[in-house]
This record gives sequence, C-alpha cells and structure tokens, in this order.
Amino acid sequence: MPLFSYECSDCVDEFEELVPSSSQTDQVSCPNCGSKKVQRKLSRVASLKVDGGSSFGLNNTQCAPSG
Repeated sequence: MPLFSYECSDCVDEFEELVPSSSQTDQVSCPNCGSKKVQRKLSRVASLKVDGGSSFGLNNTQCAPSG
C-alpha cells in the first residue's frame, strides 16, 4: 500500500494515509476534523548518486550531523 501525504482544506491539517489503491483516495478523510475535503500533496522522493563506475549508492554525506 502506498503512503500518501494530504492536507485538509477545512482545518489545514497535514497528515499521511496508507491507501490501498490510488482509486480509493476519494475515501480519505482528515483525522483531525473528519472532513472529506483533502488534497493529496506532492511527496518527496529519495535520489541516488552515482559514485563513479556503474554502481549506485546513497549520498550519506549530506545527512551527516553538523557539529
């Protein structure tokens, strides 16, 4: 099941919801106020960086804590 991010048009609450299929997104309601006036938000995706050659790996240097 994909995890989608939503924003409620009534109370402006942001939440995530597991939805069995994209055709059932009209059944999603806000957990805060119960409104069906929700909009699916664009989700962020992870990207892969090529570390020379043909191997792919995650670039962890940007995620390292500073200080």
